[in-house]
Amino acid sequence: MRSDRIKSGIQQAPARSMLRAVGVGDEDFAKPFVGIVNTFTDGMPCNMHLREMAGWLREGLREAGVVCFEFGAPAISDGIAMGTPGMRASLVSREVIADSVELVSMGYLYDGMVVLSGCDKTIPGGVMGVIRSGVPGMVLYGGTIAPGVWKDRKLTIVSVFEAVGQFAAGRISEEELAAIEKHAIPGAGACGGQYTANTMAMVLEALGISPMGFNSIPAVLPEKVEATRRAGHILAAAIRNEWRPQDFLTRQSFLNAIATVAATGGSTNAVLHLLAIAHEVGVSLSLDDFDLVSEKTPVIADLRPWGRYTAWELYEAGGTPLVFHRLLEAGLLDGEQKTVTGRTLAEEVQACVREASGQEVVVPVQNAFKPHGGLVILRGNLAPDGAVLKVAGTERTSFEGPARVFDSEEEAMRQVLSGQIRPGDAVVIRYVGPKGAPGMPEMLSVTSALVGEGLGAEVALLTDGRFSGGTRGLMIGHIAPEAQVGGPIALLQDGDTIRIDVDSRTLEVQIPQEELERRRSRWQPKPPVFAHGLFARYAALVQQADRGAVLSDR
Repeated sequence: MRSDRIKSGIQQAPARSMLRAVGVGDEDFAKPFVGIVNTFTDGMPCNMHLREMAGWLREGLREAGVVCFEFGAPAISDGIAMGTPGMRASLVSREVIADSVELVSMGYLYDGMVVLSGCDKTIPGGVMGVIRSGVPGMVLYGGTIAPGVWKDRKLTIVSVFEAVGQFAAGRISEEELAAIEKHAIPGAGACGGQYTANTMAMVLEALGISPMGFNSIPAVLPEKVEATRRAGHILAAAIRNEWRPQDFLTRQSFLNAIATVAATGGSTNAVLHLLAIAHEVGVSLSLDDFDLVSEKTPVIADLRPWGRYTAWELYEAGGTPLVFHRLLEAGLLDGEQKTVTGRTLAEEVQACVREASGQEVVVPVQNAFKPHGGLVILRGNLAPDGAVLKVAGTERTSFEGPARVFDSEEEAMRQVLSGQIRPGDAVVIRYVGPKGAPGMPEMLSVTSALVGEGLGAEVALLTDGRFSGGTRGLMIGHIAPEAQVGGPIALLQDGDTIRIDVDSRTLEVQIPQEELERRRSRWQPKPPVFAHGLFARYAALVQQADRGAVLSDR
């Protein structure tokens, strides 16, 4: 065992003495040691219950003959940080979490690692860290929140963001806005649609690094208790068999994961995170893979933000195993890919698939809601290295209109809320990319305000930043190269004609190349926002969105 290096030999007596002080007994030194990295915080609902969940996991690990030790890692709430300078910290936290898991694993030489995750970046950050650890491991998701209820409406956090726009447009009263705010978030769990957290939780089951069906169990249901205990036994078996993520995370398992995102209209953030996870394990994955898989994968789950149902209702219908079962039936997943249990994806799905009578959330492929999946990759003279559009949230396949250019989200938001954006406008928010912000913040406040004002189907939004999984409409993000490094988006001016054609996968500005080059000759990068510290280091090392916004190792 890896931990034997700190448990055996005369020279390790001081290490054993330290471990005895935290309750390790003589018999425990013969058992595997596991690190539990817990992203618990009581500063937001997504992760507030993970301390209790850690207790259930510890019970399962102890039952399976494993000694475990718990550590902390940070968790940034996108819902709280959204629309503020704090949103710069969100994507940066993915790297810090991955570093934290790697650091703990190396510092203590554990035989296995498990991460308890909730809010968006804790999920991919946890996976990246477990992969770097080089030992058997898994990532467990705390689960979705229950939907809020007000006037027979089921609410999520996106309901609140959109209500801000509705109020600004005079479509609802201040009292109604306050009521939605107070009822949308009823307790523990992550945001309740097929937003980034639930999208990535499904991805982890497709990759096989979370037990099948575990992540779709909502945070507050009693089923989560026994499932978490069982997860401890699964990890113990993986340690006995020396079954590491590197042994089952293949290129095909990543293509499986992309298919589940496409089939559920999942978050565009899955593009960034899957690219980053693939980078950690050395699997070749590109933007084109997302487009190719999405093109042949229909949307079969009617989930918010584009659809009717919440993640809680998906679980009631049959959860992720039902989605996977439908895709396996149609030959859209490779069921022979292995999982953390050592069994195949198809075997795991078959063991736990169920379907509620009369459910309408997940349909067979032949009755798909849309013939093609939710992700499209656009290129052109505005995005030479690619941009990402979620078509599950829009019916529009083409657009042409004048650019309204903003160098910050705050500036754009002021114009939206003051009614200065008109139907037909192409709203451009730039200098918010990985290096420019830095940290590539999400634009949910702006996109939701546009939807709330009734402009969601009437305008386009282009950005080198990101979108929340809750975004819907003709919203194009991840534009690469970004403005801060001189990407073409930096050369746009108010009034330039923007043309989007989803069918031909193009994103262009309708001005001559000579004019673009003339503007480029006068362009200068903006001074860095941070001169020292974490954010300065991040801006210096982060790569572009088409590379997953991973940090350079050089």
